[in-house]
Amino acid sequence: MSIVENKKAFHEYFIEERYEAGLALEGWEVKAIRAGRVQLKEAYVVLKKGEVWLIGCHVSPLPTASSHVKPDPTRSRKLLLHAQEIKRLIGKVERAGYTLVPLDLHYKKGRIKLEVGLAKGKKLHDKRAAEKEREWQREKARLLREKV
Repeated sequence: MSIVENKKAFHEYFIEERYEAGLALEGWEVKAIRAGRVQLKEAYVVLKKGEVWLIGCHVSPLPTASSHVKPDPTRSRKLLLHAQEIKRLIGKVERAGYTLVPLDLHYKKGRIKLEVGLAKGKKLHDKRAAEKEREWQREKARLLREKV
């Protein structure tokens, strides 16, 4: 079950591989995410010292957050992946010019997971072609509905 999607990522990048990662979250963050107070639009994923980090993800704290915790809505959050997956990602990002993009935040067996995409950037003409194709599919569906 999806919590939030990063629709901008599909417009800006060609997604070639997908990985599912766990997140190292604090208690107030879990409550806020379950309430739907999360945004992935400006977020990105980086590799630092052999670890994978989610940066720029905004989790708005609930007004009922406890008084002894000082919530930081945009703190860096560590992503939990297998060591072999991290090594593969490091190789692709450093050598082949790929980037890591957060795609989808969702639940799996009661846990909050993040789907990360290994992506290549689209050029302007690629974005225009994708938009043209989407408009054609919409027009085709409209024509088919009118015939029936």
